[in-house]
Amino acid sequence: MTAEAASAPAEPSPPNSPAARPDASPVRNDLMVIDLVTRARNGDSQAWDRLVERYAPLIWSICRRHRLAGADADDVGQSVWLYLVDHLGSVRDPAALPGWLATTTQRECVRVLRAAGGPGAAGQVLDAQDGPDQQAVAAEQEVRLAERHTVLREAFMELPPRDQQLITLLIQDPPVPDTEIGARLGMAVSSIEPNRSRCLDKLRRHPAVAALINVGTTAADENAWPGNAR
Repeated sequence: MTAEAASAPAEPSPPNSPAARPDASPVRNDLMVIDLVTRARNGDSQAWDRLVERYAPLIWSICRRHRLAGADADDVGQSVWLYLVDHLGSVRDPAALPGWLATTTQRECVRVLRAAGGPGAAGQVLDAQDGPDQQAVAAEQEVRLAERHTVLREAFMELPPRDQQLITLLIQDPPVPDTEIGARLGMAVSSIEPNRSRCLDKLRRHPAVAALINVGTTAADENAWPGNAR
């Protein structure tokens, strides 16, 4: 941890406080998050590892949005996780964790930008310091995106290997011709579309994906699912 991280300003509010909760987030009610936080608080190292795996992409995406990379992004991530370790025992609302991580990461990004100084740093800090409402909206968007990607990844990994291969080929950029997909999988070209639809139905029926849909996933969100924009 750098000297700047050790001398960080006021610590962020713990995950159960109102300041750490940009309300209106249905994904914060994710039972899996509540379970992981509860288990990690009770000393379950595997649950802690799952939390880090689940939300590391959220932290890195916020760092990228603030134009931080490399050692600076590592510094932010380390500080955020250390703050969480310090506060984990006092968490009363585990479902607020994603919003807390997003808000805390934003604050840490601004701190690192300020500490960097140098030409252009002031402008980056100003760009990063939106008003409270804009920060809440940005945090909410980051949380929703990270949650959606995590849910889809979990559902995808539970598909049979052949279905995973089909979806992976269908989302390649540039697109893989149907004739090549058929040749690789030993599948008739006429069977690709029915199999694609069957795979997507499996993803939609996955409990975590179904829960995400039920709490307000939009049509635009569904169109972003693997293989859906075909």
